[in-house]
Formats: sequence, structure tokens, C-alpha cells
Amino acid sequence: MTPRPADPLTATLRRLRQGQRLSQLELSLRLGVSQRHVSFVETGRARPSRALLITWLQALEAPLTLRNQALLQAGYAPVYRTTDLEDPALASVNMALEHLLAAHDPLPALVIDAQWNLLRWNRGGQWLATTLLPWATGLTDPSGVNLLDLLIHPHGLAQSILNLHEVGPAFLTLLRHEAGVHPELAPRVEAFAAFVKSRIGTYPVHTHGSPATAPVLTTRYATSWGELTFFSMFTTFGTPQDITLTSLRVEHLFPADTATEQCLREQVPVSS
Repeated sequence: MTPRPADPLTATLRRLRQGQRLSQLELSLRLGVSQRHVSFVETGRARPSRALLITWLQALEAPLTLRNQALLQAGYAPVYRTTDLEDPALASVNMALEHLLAAHDPLPALVIDAQWNLLRWNRGGQWLATTLLPWATGLTDPSGVNLLDLLIHPHGLAQSILNLHEVGPAFLTLLRHEAGVHPELAPRVEAFAAFVKSRIGTYPVHTHGSPATAPVLTTRYATSWGELTFFSMFTTFGTPQDITLTSLRVEHLFPADTATEQCLREQVPVSS
């Protein structure tokens, strides 16, 4: 007997629910349907209506790309569009991004997408990149640069990190979570995992006797200007309705000590 082919929709819905750590009963209460119906949909014995599927995906907080994918898998038209960032329709978005970058100078700020492609930076971001990557001093246009590729490059960003044993495992945990939502990240994430293991061996085990950690995890870089230390904050768009906007985030780097802040204010060129 020929085995029944796997249903991509049911696999998508199960993976999303399990990723949210929800039981079928908890999901059914959110949706206002019976647990039996949730089970039937997840096993392919029932097909959700378009309206129910959209509500289902919203309840699971699925990224817009996966919502479109699930709708197509169910035979429905996708809901969300992907607009090029340079499209005139996103003029106000671009103004907001440029404002965030300029306002953060001389401190570094970067615009990145879900795949960690570098899209834009401010003067502080460019200065930090060329400081950490002196071989890339001619790099003036960030487009086409992937930050994960730069991390594991033989002469890349991670070579300057003094506390890789602290930030490497923490960052890897974040990346693996993101790869669960964006599977195309997986090859780069596992390449970074292999790199971290080659540098620090097994990850440190935290015990109950470990000293209290700092409020935020900082990254310490060795540079020609001495040690520079930063922590990050991210800005994202609230309730985006376009796939392009869901993938965008602005990483703001803040100095974690006065020496780093003074170096930035002295070395980052002022705008002309």
C-alpha cells in the first residue's frame, strides 16, 4: 500500500504550535473551536476555512512569511505582500530608519534583516566596522554584507571578541531560535556553532554557586584604540503588515563604559 504523502500544512501548523509550547486544548480555547477540530486539522482529517486559518496563524504569532506559506499550502491566496525597501510606498519607513540612524551617531547603529544581512549603517557603525575589520577599510556600502558571514570569517568580527566564551553561546541560542522561524538561517547558524566550539570548546556550565550576572550581556572587542565594550538594543516596527518590514530591525550599540564612549566621540567623524 502506497503511504500517504505528508501534508505540508499540517506539518507547518504543528511546528508553529509546538514552537509556542501550546497544547491542542490551549490553542482550541484561543481559537474558540473544539480540541477535536484542532486535532483533525493537524492530522489532515479536516481543512480549516480561510478565515479560521488566518485567525489560527495569528494566534500562533506566525511570521508573515509563514502565514502566506500556510495559506498557499491550504490552497488560498496569500494575504501579505513584500515591498522593496526602496519602493516609494515605503518612503515614510525610510525616513524613520534614517532618523534612527542619524540620531544615534556617533554611537554605532545598523539596519539588518531577518537573515542578518546588513542593509544600512550610520557613521558610528561604519567606523566600528572598519576598526574591527581593518582589511575592509574600503567598505563604504553595507549592502551585500551578511553579519553572520563576517562573524565566522577567518579574519572576521569574532576574532576581536575578548569574551567569546560568554557571548558566543548566548548568541547561538538566539540564532537557533530564529532559525526555527526562518529555516534558511540554519546553515549559517550551524557554521557559527562549529566556529564557537572550535574557539571555546564545550560551553561553560552555570551552577547555583555562580556569581550574579550583569544586567545586560556586553561584548568586549580588542581594537587598535584599546578595548571597546558594547551592549545592544533593537528597534522594530510595531504591527507591520508587510513582509519586508517584519524582517527589519535596527541594532543600536551603546558603550558599556566611559572609555568606549569617549573613543567614539573623539574618533567618529562628524557629518559635513
